[in-house]
Formats: sequence, structure tokens, C-alpha cells
Amino acid sequence: MNQQEVFDFDHLIIGSGLAGLGSALQLADAGGKVAVLSKRDAEEGSTRRAQGGIACVMTPEDSFDAHVQDTLNAGAGLCHEDVVRTIVESGPEAVKRLIARGVHFTTRGELGFSDHTDNFDLGREGGHTERRVLHAGDITGQDIERTLVEACRKHPNITMLEYHYAIDLIMARRHGNMEDNRCLGAYALDTVTQKVKTFRAYTTTLACGGAGKVYLYSSNPDIACGDGEAMGFRAGAKIANMEFIQFHPTILYDYNVRSFLISEAVRGEGAVLKVRCPDGSYREFMHKYHRMESLAPRDVVARAIDNEMKRTGQECVYLDIRHKSEEELKRRFPNIFAKCLEVGINMAKDLIPVVPAEHYVCGGVLTDVNGYTGIPGLYAAGECACTGLHGANRLASNSLLEALVVAELSAKHIENVLPKLKETAMDFMVPPWSCGNATNSDELVVITHNWEEIRRFMWDYVGIFRTTKRLERAKARIKLIRKEIEKYYWDFHVTPDLLDLRNIATTAELIIDCSLARKESRGLHYNADYPVLESEMNGVDTIVQRNLKYYD
Repeated sequence: MNQQEVFDFDHLIIGSGLAGLGSALQLADAGGKVAVLSKRDAEEGSTRRAQGGIACVMTPEDSFDAHVQDTLNAGAGLCHEDVVRTIVESGPEAVKRLIARGVHFTTRGELGFSDHTDNFDLGREGGHTERRVLHAGDITGQDIERTLVEACRKHPNITMLEYHYAIDLIMARRHGNMEDNRCLGAYALDTVTQKVKTFRAYTTTLACGGAGKVYLYSSNPDIACGDGEAMGFRAGAKIANMEFIQFHPTILYDYNVRSFLISEAVRGEGAVLKVRCPDGSYREFMHKYHRMESLAPRDVVARAIDNEMKRTGQECVYLDIRHKSEEELKRRFPNIFAKCLEVGINMAKDLIPVVPAEHYVCGGVLTDVNGYTGIPGLYAAGECACTGLHGANRLASNSLLEALVVAELSAKHIENVLPKLKETAMDFMVPPWSCGNATNSDELVVITHNWEEIRRFMWDYVGIFRTTKRLERAKARIKLIRKEIEKYYWDFHVTPDLLDLRNIATTAELIIDCSLARKESRGLHYNADYPVLESEMNGVDTIVQRNLKYYD
């Protein structure tokens, strides 16, 4: 596998969701030569699975102040208010530019409403006090992803490189420059040719998405392995607030369907959560947990469902939207209605069985609102980044908003610093990849076994309900497993499965370390040994960073 393939670009984007493609288009429009790496097909990521939409102030009845306040309320005292306001206030213009690229959002007329037919049909989701969620039916992410992928494929300045697994960032410090930890690009495995390629670039943006595959149950696609957080950590970037893992309350519970999300928009349209009673009847329960009942923030709803399932011994709870007609539900939720029908559930007549599952990481590579990590040449955007927007709990549909806005802001920041980065580019040497003495592995069972063990104990010990003892058990296990994986990594040729496992292990340890460090319960992080939110911890992020001197 040793070879000398080296490729030069102005900008390297790792990831092909909204954040990555949005960044690529902005940089390419400015004249930059851009490469976009994706682990599989460009469309295969979390963006295309987003059903709800983009939270954005679009009507006179709504306001930036209201959206900011809803975000702060959900974030449980940990949001960076300046970042929240910048992103919220930048939303409408960013949405207009997205529409100009060809994304279509559903209007009231298309849903059969006779009033203001050209106006957008705005949904309402948990934690929002107003209707402000733009959507394209119930396949918003799919429409956005398709439009942006098409635009990138057609753009003369963008090279789409699918089936390329990023291995690690190339850092100046690792190659002789001890004073400057500048990012110089990345090494990536071409899974078609089985060759490792060296990509040199003035700027590199991590837009790798989520980390759902760290957990046993997740709404994320199989490629969501915490790649951005793991590569960023190994490169010396600061990682923040990884204890705040959002578990979506309502994933369809069916053995024949994996990871299918029942959008929060269903509850926004009046669906209520119910639990099955011993006598066979069903009763509502969310009024016991929050004043907003079934529309409470996700952390509250997920813990409530988890508690009800454990209390009653039931394997799931149920969503009831039978007060809506079949015609209404097909029109508003065509994709969800069809998927439920596949497994014998008619939403207009039947209860929908649901369970919580890992859904979104609110922490990540620490950046400012421009996606800048503080390391020259290195940016992060989307779910793998932590700007301070989400705090301790993401407000529904703020994720696409953040990805859209930060992609634009990071491109502007890059354009401002690019001349200086180009001036000093010749100061750094980037060696091509070398596999050293690595051989082909005859112990692939190690990968399978460790993958399964990590995901199981993360679900059991570092899930919705945590204790210090459980976290300590998880820490003891991950330390041993990660050492085993690192030895395996250096002894054998890299493969996609090995790269995924390596990143899953690193990300799992980051989640565990951050969870152990926070001695309180706040937002998505609940530790039964520290059940109280400590007011003196308001605004205090949990930050971990690799000791480069020690590791190098």
C-alpha cells in the first residue's frame, strides 16, 4: 500500500453533508480549488435523513429574540448567547441563498390551505414557542442534500472524491515544525484502489457529521463514527462538551426497520405520547414531566420515555396522532406515513411504537462562530463542531440552521486569512503517506469484537441515565480497548473497518472523559450521583485536549 500519490488543492473538505457542501460551494464560488472527501456516496450522510427542517425566523409574528430565547432555554445555561444571536439573525438571508440554489420548501398552498397560499408552511417542534421550521414535506434533508450534491458535481472548481476515508490530518508539528501546529491537509484511503493518498491544502474543514455508531442504537447512518472529533483530537484541537449526547425520543420500534426516525414534527402537529397499561389501555404521561408535555425539549422527553419503559417493563411507548385524517397525514408526512405502512402501521388508525436512540452530538471540535478551531488552516462545521449554539441540549431543527450559516461564515473567514496562509505555505514540508512495516491482518475478529463491545457498554453505561460507577467502568474498558486498537493500527494495513473502529474508540473515550468531568446534571447529561444543576457551572464548557508533547 506504500505509494507516492500527492494531490494539491486550495481547500479540503472532509464530509459531504450540508456543512461540507455549503462550505465547498462558497469557497469554489470565490475561485478556490476545492476537494470534497466522502466515505461512501456523497449523498450518504446525516443531512439526507433530516426530516423536520430548518428553524428560522420567517414571519412578522416571530422574532429573533424569541428564537434566541427558545435556544437558550433548551441549552440549559450553556449556550454562548453571542453565537446564538449571530446564527439566528443570519438565518433568513442564508435560507434565501439556499433557495436560490434550488431548494424548495413546502408552501401552505401545496398542503391545501386557502389562506396565504404562497407563504411557507412553518412547522413547530419541541422547545419552540412559535411555528418557524421550514420543511420540504418530511424529507427536507434529502431535498437539500440532492440539490447541493448536484451543484457541487457541476461546479468546475469542485472535485468530488467519494469512497475516500480520511485517516488523519497532516499537522506541521508532526513533521518537524515544533512551534506551529498548522494543518496542511489530510491522508485518505481510496477504498476503490486501496491506496492511501496525500491531500495538501491551505485550509482543511472537518464536516464529518455525527457519532451515532458509538452507541448500540442510533438514528444515524453507518458512516457516523465520530471521525471529525477523533481526527481533531489527535491533531491537537480542543474538544468541548462531548457529554451532551442527544437521544431522539421517537425512533420507530420495529425489528424489520433500522434507525428510522419519527420526526418531532409529528408531535408538533399534535401527536401525544402514551404508555400501555396492564389492562391494555393507553394513557398519556408527559404531563408528569414537563409543562409542554409531548412538545417538551428532547432531553426531557427521552428521559421520560426511558423512565416509563423501565417503570412498566414495556419495550416501547407509543405516539398517537389518530385525530388526524389519513389524507392530512399523507400530505404532511408522506415519507413517514409510507414507512409506517410498510410495517403494517396506519398512522391515522394505529398507534406508532417508538423508543429513544442516539441522535445528535451537541459537543465536538471547539470553534468560534466562523468554524475556526484556533489552529491555522483547520476549520470544523456541522455536527462534529461545537460553536456554542446548542449548549447542553440542541433545540430541534437548529442543526441544519447552524450547518448552513457556519458554512457561509467559515468561507468568509477563510477568504480573509487565505493570503497569509499562502505566503507561508512553502515553509512546510508534507511527506507522502508511508505504511512502514505494516502487513495484511489475519485477526479481523479483533475489529468485530471491539466494535460490538464499545457500542454495547456505551449504551448501557454512558447513555440516557448515567452514574459515576457506570462511567468509571466504561473508562476502564475503553482504555484497554483503545490501546489494543492502536497497536493493531500500527501493525496492519488500514481498512475502512479499522478506521471506523479507531475513531469510534477515540470518540467514546472523549464522551466518557467529559461525562466524568461534569459533576452535575444539565441538559442531556444526567448523572444520578449529581442530580442537581449547579448554577455556578452556567456557561462553563467541558474542554479536553490531547497532550501533543506526551503523545508525540
